[in-house]
Amino acid sequence: MTSASEPLPSDLAAAHAMILAERAALLAERAARVEAQALAARAVAESSSTEALIAHLKLEIEKLRRALYGSRSEHKARLLEQMELQLEDLEAGATEDELAAEQAAARTQTVKSFERKRPSRKPFPDHLPRERVVIAAPESCPCCGSTKLSKLGEDITETLEVIPRQWKVIQTVREKFSCRKCETITQPPAPFHVTPRGFAGPNLLAMILFEKFGQHQPLNRQSERYRREGIDLSVSTLADQVGACTNVLQPLHALIERHVLAAERLHGDDTTVPILAKGKTVKGHIWTYVRDDRPFDGRAPPAALYYASRDRRHEHPAQHLRDFTGILQADAYGGYNELYKPSRTPGAITSALCWAHARRQFFELADIATNARRGKNAAAISPIALEAVKRIDTLFDIERGINGLSADERLGVRQEQSAPLLDALEAWLRDERSRLSRSASVAKPIDYMLKRWDRFAGFLDDGRICLTNNAAERALRGFAIGRKSWLFAGSERGADRAAAMATLIMTAKMNEIDPLAWLADVLTRIAEHPVQRLDELLPWNWRRTSDPKRVAA
Repeated sequence: MTSASEPLPSDLAAAHAMILAERAALLAERAARVEAQALAARAVAESSSTEALIAHLKLEIEKLRRALYGSRSEHKARLLEQMELQLEDLEAGATEDELAAEQAAARTQTVKSFERKRPSRKPFPDHLPRERVVIAAPESCPCCGSTKLSKLGEDITETLEVIPRQWKVIQTVREKFSCRKCETITQPPAPFHVTPRGFAGPNLLAMILFEKFGQHQPLNRQSERYRREGIDLSVSTLADQVGACTNVLQPLHALIERHVLAAERLHGDDTTVPILAKGKTVKGHIWTYVRDDRPFDGRAPPAALYYASRDRRHEHPAQHLRDFTGILQADAYGGYNELYKPSRTPGAITSALCWAHARRQFFELADIATNARRGKNAAAISPIALEAVKRIDTLFDIERGINGLSADERLGVRQEQSAPLLDALEAWLRDERSRLSRSASVAKPIDYMLKRWDRFAGFLDDGRICLTNNAAERALRGFAIGRKSWLFAGSERGADRAAAMATLIMTAKMNEIDPLAWLADVLTRIAEHPVQRLDELLPWNWRRTSDPKRVAA
C-alpha cells in the first residue's frame, strides 16, 4: 500500500495503475484473511469431530464392558450416565463447528470443505411405513435433447420424519327404531367410557396416565401443552379421568399384587416422597417389593409392587407382607425385624442382606476418583476400605459367572468357591476391627457387617438368595427421578394412586411391554372382558395373546 510520505502520480495513467495495485493488494489481503479463517474453522471442526468420536467410542466400550461383566461399582454406573451427557454436548458442538467450517470454506477456493467422520448409523426399522416420493425424470436428454430415454435403475434416499400429533372427535351414531306392531323403541347401547358420562378415548387416557406416572409430567403441564395444541382440558378434568382409570384398573393391580406376594423371594426397599398435608409437606415413603427370578433361571414373570405411606413406621412392611413367608432381600432397616421373629404368624421371613449396600459404605471411603476431584478437602483413602472393596468384588465376580443358573447349581458353586473367600473375609475384618478405635471412619462399615454376619452369609446355605438388592433399587429409580419434576404428592390418596399406577407401568416395562400400548388396549377391552379371564390382560399374558406384532408373526 502507498504510504502518506510517497509522492502521488502526476498523470492520470499512473494514478489509475496505482489504484488498481492498491485494489489488488486489498483483495489479496482479504483472501488471505478468509483463507486463514477457513483453515482455523476447519481445525476447530476436526478437533470437535475427533473429541466426539473418541467420546462415542469410549461410551460404546463402557457399555460393552457392562454388558459382559456387569456394573462393577456405583462409580461405573454414574460414569456411564456422565459420558452419555458429555457425548450429547460434544455431538451438538461438533455439528455446529462442521457447519461453520463449511460456510468458511465456501468463501475461498483453496481450503477444502470439512467432512466429519461419524459413527455408522443403524438403518431405519423395517416395521416403519414407507412413503415413496418420486422425483419426475427429465422428458429429454439434457445433453442432446433426445426423448428416447431408458430407465437404468433408481437411487433411494431415506429421510426419517414424524407426523405431528392429531386430535380427532369420534362420533358414535346410535340409530333409534320403533316397532310398528308393539311400539317398542330399540336402540344399541352407548359406547363404554372409563368415566361416567366420559368423553375421552382409551388412547388419550393411556397417554395421560403414562405421561403422569411413567414420564413424571404433572397434569398442569399436560393441560398447558394440550392448550397450545388447541384442546382445552383443565387440570380438574384430567384429574377426573385419572381417578376413574385407577379405579377401573384396580382388579389388574390386585392380580399383580397376588402374583408378587406368592413369590419365594422378594426384593424390598423404600424411598422418600414428600406428601402435601395442611399447607406443608411431610416425609412420606414409597415401598416396593419386586419379584424377579430371571437371574435364577426362573420361569415366573417379573413384577414390581408399590405401596405408599405417610411415614416409615414398622407397621407398614408388616401389613404389606402379612401373608408372606419366603425370603426378603432388603437392607438392615429395623422396621423389618418383626418379620424375622420365629413367633410370627404365619411364619418367620428369612432375612437376606444386601452386599452392594455394605460395599457402598466401604467404597465411599476408597473412592479415589472422587477424592481427586475434591483436591485439598479430600479425606485420606482408607487402605482397609480399599481392600474390603476388592475382596467383595471377588464374590461379585463369582456371582456374575453363575448368573442364570438354577438355585441348586448356584448353591454348589458358592459352597465350593465363595465359602473359603467368605471365611477369609470374616477373619480379616475381625482382625482389622480389633486394631481400630471407635472413632475410625472404617470401623462403622465393618461393624455394620460383623453384627449381621449370619444374614450376610445366608447365601451360602440357600441358592435362592441374591447377593444384592439392586432389583428393588432399580424399581425405585423412577420415583427418585420423578420427584424432582412433580416435587410432592398432593395427598395421601394421591401417593396411593401413584403407587398403584407405578405397579402397572413398571410391571409392563419389566416384561418388555410398551406401557402406553398396553394401557390403551386394556382400557378398551376391560369393560367387556370376562372377570374369570382377567389374567389374560396382565402384561406377561397380553404379550402372547394381544400383541399385534406377535400375532402377525
